[in-house]
Amino acid sequence: MNSENYIDSVTKQFQYYKMLGDKTMAQLEDKELFWQYNLESNSIAITVNHLWGNMLSRWTDFLTADGEKEWRQRDLEFEDVIKTKEVLYKKWEAGWQCLFDALASLNDTNFETIIYIRNQGHTVMEAINRQLAHYSYHVGQIVYIGRMIKGNSWESLSIPKGASKAFNAEKFSQEKKQQHFTDEFLKKKD
Repeated sequence: MNSENYIDSVTKQFQYYKMLGDKTMAQLEDKELFWQYNLESNSIAITVNHLWGNMLSRWTDFLTADGEKEWRQRDLEFEDVIKTKEVLYKKWEAGWQCLFDALASLNDTNFETIIYIRNQGHTVMEAINRQLAHYSYHVGQIVYIGRMIKGNSWESLSIPKGASKAFNAEKFSQEKKQQHFTDEFLKKKD
């Protein structure tokens, strides 16, 4: 796999996880974005605030500066600082845009750059994979919280419960083709 194929593939992965978060938050009432199971747990808003802080720190000057920026206030990311839906969405979009801009800047000439995070060197691929795992973990939390809140009114983001057999029958009735697994879900964004 060359760097261009990897960047395209991983960009689609990140878009997929962003879409899962988008579709979860779209199902929720404003107040539900701030719901916490208890005082020790994170709301969706707190999780978004952490993702935003991490994304800005890791992806700003991705190729030239340590991913743990001096201006980052990580501990504050886990405080209840987002108070409105508008601020939540602004931070959500800003974090993802920073990430996608950094990915778009990558090419064959800079793909071999060593990336530092907390003074530890990573290949570009290692640094990206580290963040992909981190973000998918937190988006999974967002989806789980949303599903808990919505209960029976939850709209599935993938194959609905009890529909696997029909989904697989439809897939196996088609001709084999090579396709990134996210392509199908990303086409259904709207």
